Amino acid sequence: MAWVLLLVAGLIEVAWSIGMKFTEGFTRLWPSVFTGAGIVASMVLLSIAAKTLPIGTAYGVWVGIGAAGAAVLGMAVLGEPVTASRIFFICLLLVAVVGLKVTSGH
Repeated sequence: MAWVLLLVAGLIEVAWSIGMKFTEGFTRLWPSVFTGAGIVASMVLLSIAAKTLPIGTAYGVWVGIGAAGAAVLGMAVLGEPVTASRIFFICLLLVAVVGLKVTSGH
């Protein structure tokens, strides 16, 4: 169950990180409210998952999902540059996330 919570926390992290783009420096009310709620929800789920998973693994996986997801959505939705090197390094992030999962002992 901890892994499911961690996956959901990572996906929410992707959502709030993309949401920050729409807050315009937290000057727009509703995007800011949704982004803030996402930050809190993601952190709560991470902390629950970290009760049973090693913190280095849990945090690393959470950050990896968030970083890779934000980069992919940035390219797909926000018009950020799509280059071979960006895709390569996103793939490396995903390999690291899988590696942390496989070697966690849980």
